[in-house]
This record gives sequence, structure tokens and C-alpha cells, in this order.
Amino acid sequence: MDIRAVIMGVAFAVMWSSAFTSARIIVADAPPLAALSLRFLISGLLGIAVAKALGQSWTLTPRQWKATIIFGICQNALYLGLNFVAMQTIEAGLAAIIASALPLLVAFSGWILFGERLRPMGVLGLLAGFAGVALIMGSRISGGVDLFGLLLCGLGVLALTFATLSVRGASSGGNVLMIVGLQMLVGSAALGVAAGFTETLEFTPSWKLLAAFVYTTLIPGLAATVVWFMLVNRIGAVRASTFHFLNPFLGVAIAAAFLGEALGMLDILGVGIITAGILAVQLSKQAPARNRMASN
Repeated sequence: MDIRAVIMGVAFAVMWSSAFTSARIIVADAPPLAALSLRFLISGLLGIAVAKALGQSWTLTPRQWKATIIFGICQNALYLGLNFVAMQTIEAGLAAIIASALPLLVAFSGWILFGERLRPMGVLGLLAGFAGVALIMGSRISGGVDLFGLLLCGLGVLALTFATLSVRGASSGGNVLMIVGLQMLVGSAALGVAAGFTETLEFTPSWKLLAAFVYTTLIPGLAATVVWFMLVNRIGAVRASTFHFLNPFLGVAIAAAFLGEALGMLDILGVGIITAGILAVQLSKQAPARNRMASN
């Protein structure tokens, strides 16, 4: 892995992890579903405009349309919508920790439901990762965390796990940025309907709210997506996924730095265990991939 790939991977992890902090700022002064719907509308239109400028078409294959609709609903509407609502009462760092369990849940589900082979290091990584999550959850629950918000975060990451398992490989065939833009418009439409039925469209205008909204729309929304696909094209999806191990640490560190969220010793210990577990799971996937390449 060359230095450019490392820089891109770290940049993606920082942008992805920072989204929870900016979201926490947004939901403090704006209705969460309406704000997220507007964010996806803007990001989606920008993504489609860039995709058209690059010559990509919105004439997709049936498999690509499946990916667009499933991810638009499960990732953009359910996963992020539930997280935005939850962060009205849940700290950004805790939401980031729960979301960072995605690689663990995907690996576990593939192993249990689809019989995918998991090497011993991967099994140990799963056990360690889930133990770290349980350690933090136990600490936070005993400390009086909002259980409904915690439940929403959990349901959100389960929705994203389902989407990831349902459409693996469906982005092949080109038009990746176009697919991402259309996914965002699907999410925007679903969230807009939900917001119309459940929210009062009132917000408290401020420079802080505007800055957080613009940042969330352009950086985690668009830039992180572009960097991710550039990274995947450069080193492959398996190796690129290794950078997910940075997300638990970066998520809580950014929230602590910008929002002043407190970190207890059990939180720090749990984040360390989760980080090591995710890294072990991702590295265990790389060995079979290297072995297949060597045999070719």
C-alpha cells in the first residue's frame, strides 16, 4: 500500500467520523429529518451534476437500480435518519461507536447467514469488537443514557448492515458517482415525507448551524464518498476497508475536541478493544484475497 493510498484512507476515516459531530450540532437547532432531507437533496443534485460532467449516465442496470433504492432507503433514510433523531439525546461519540460496529456486523452476518469462511483471527476480532461495544454500552446504560436514542442508533446500523449484505457487488458496471447521487435523492424523498408527518419545520438560525450544515453536505456527504471510491479503485475494497478500524477512535476524539464530550476510562478501553477487533476482522479478509492473487 503506497503513501497516497494511506493518506486517502486516513482522510476518508476522518471525514466519515466527523459527520457525527457536525450532525450533533445540526440537530440541536433544526428538525433532524428535514435537515437531513435537505442535505441529501443538495448533495444528490451536486453528485449527479458532477457525474454527468464526467460522462456518467443515469441509465442503470436492474442490479444498479436495486442498489440505488435499497441503499437510498436503508442507508440514507433509515441509518442516517435514525442517527440524526437519536443524536438529539445521544452524544456524537456514542453514536459513532455504535455505527463503527458495521464491519463487525457485516462479517458476523456473512459468517452465520451465508457460510462465508472467517479465519481464526477474524473470529477473535469479532469477539473482541463485540466485547468492546458491550463494555461501553454497559457503562453508558448504568450512567443513565437515553435508551430510546440508543435503540434508534442500533436499528440504524442494522438497517445499513442489511443493505450492505443485500447489494454486495451491485455497484459494478460503472456510473458509481451517479448511483451515489441518485441514492441521496431517494433518501431525500423518503426523509422529506417522514419529516412532513412528524416534524414542525422550525429552526434556530446561527452561523454555527450554517457551518455545520454546509460541512456535512460537502465533506462527509460528497467528498468522503468520492475519496472512498478513489481509494477502492486504487487498492481494492478489501484493503480499503481496513481503514474502518480508525473510525471508533476518530469518532470519539473529534466529538471530545469540538463538543467537549467527556470520555471515561471504560469508554477509552472499549474504543481500543473495538478498534483492535475491527482491524483483526479486516486483516483476516486480506489473507484469503492475497492467496487467491498468488494462485492466479
